Amino acid sequence: MDRFGKGCQRHRCNTARQGQQTQGSPPDRGFVKVFEDSHCLPPGRFLFGRIINRLDRGASTKEQPMFEKFLKGKTAVVTGSNSGIGLGVAHRLARAGADVVLNSFSDTDEDHALAEGMSGEYGVKVRYIRADMSRGDDCRALIEKAGACDILVNNAGIQHVAAIPDFPAAKWDAIIAINLSSAFHTTAAALPLMHAAGWGRVINIASAHGLTASPYKSAYVAAKHGIVGLTKVTGLETAREAITANAICPGYVLTPLVESQIPDTMEKYGMGRDEVIEKVLLERQPSKEFATTDQLGDTAVFLCSDAAAQITGTTISVDGGWTAL
Repeated sequence: MDRFGKGCQRHRCNTARQGQQTQGSPPDRGFVKVFEDSHCLPPGRFLFGRIINRLDRGASTKEQPMFEKFLKGKTAVVTGSNSGIGLGVAHRLARAGADVVLNSFSDTDEDHALAEGMSGEYGVKVRYIRADMSRGDDCRALIEKAGACDILVNNAGIQHVAAIPDFPAAKWDAIIAINLSSAFHTTAAALPLMHAAGWGRVINIASAHGLTASPYKSAYVAAKHGIVGLTKVTGLETAREAITANAICPGYVLTPLVESQIPDTMEKYGMGRDEVIEKVLLERQPSKEFATTDQLGDTAVFLCSDAAAQITGTTISVDGGWTAL
């Protein structure tokens, strides 16, 4: 609240004055517990924001849940979410109370069963909506069919590995369309809904390759750099509203997409599988560990919290130190 008792729109938070409970949230939301900040206090009073992290390093998130259901009443649309990073993010958002729309290019009984199972597990509404993310009209229709979109997670992506002279033009076009253009179309369709709701979060799943580069990945690197640029522009265009836009930049995560790269990389470098993982995939990741989909999901949930209200138009690396090199 500001000094006149009104909601703090300028800082995009729901922080209450003088120790009152944060508006619209339970007293203790798990990982993030926000107390009044100096920008919301009357003149002469100073009390710094405080964040409590309950998660001991290395402890199981099953034993110590990071978030309670502070996203209840919000709807999250997660593209490319029937497996891998997208599915991991969707699980974490559902656990935090958000209704979720899952998406991929397929439309199978397994896809819809996945949504039903997640709904039963977390007690939220989960739907599956097919869309071909290489087609702009499909991307925009996905948001329309969702009916609401408070949280948009642009995750859909494909990969192909080849030297530039050998890179098929059709593969280039597909990667740019799915990995970059789809995010433009979904964001363009979702922002009016966020404006109308007075709150929103755009979370783009970029990559360490959105900040650096590797050989043989020209289209992927170009698309992910584009995602970072789109994130910055979105953050600037919504900076005066209760909407934020950020990009999560993972290092290597052992997902089906990464698994699919291993055979081609083995052939390129003449290495075995274990050697590719150690000397190629994790060679630039100082932690020598894959990031997990749960960690990326928890990062996304954090970006939806009041504590992240002033984080916008930027990137958050989850890469084991890769981009610090």
